[in-house]
Amino acid sequence: MIELIEANWPLFVIALVIGILVAWWIFVAMRRTKVQTDTSDVLDEGKGPANRNQALIDAPHAAADRAAAPEPAVEAAEPAKMPTSASGGDDLSRIKGVGPKLKSLLNSLGVTSFGQIANWTDAEIDAIDAKLGRFEGRIRRDSWVEQAKLLAADDTSGYEGKFGKL
Repeated sequence: MIELIEANWPLFVIALVIGILVAWWIFVAMRRTKVQTDTSDVLDEGKGPANRNQALIDAPHAAADRAAAPEPAVEAAEPAKMPTSASGGDDLSRIKGVGPKLKSLLNSLGVTSFGQIANWTDAEIDAIDAKLGRFEGRIRRDSWVEQAKLLAADDTSGYEGKFGKL
């Protein structure tokens, strides 16, 4: 057997090189993805108009929404005038969407109980929401008033049925 290898070693080397090239072609060269892109421009002959996000074009400007909205009465939304609970306040973090930072921010605004939040009017929601900074919009988006009504009434089964476990 050794005599056979010694006599035909150039053929074994050629077979090894061919085997390596085939393996490279199978594992490397065939993995390349061919990407075909359309490099034509909307200004080219025969091209239609540019595709645009029509929803953004048709949407009203955000500044127009704020200008059209009446300024809420600040007197009605003063948190200091809202009644606080006799026990010194509720754990506002039980409301889904209220974390420790938001809880401390609400406490600094004078909001300490579920009863206060449950009785908020639209004007009060707007006034408090404007003071929440980067948390603006969370009151309506997370349904705080509805959650607070269920928590103030101590209706845990109704709360868990609608908003999940506490």
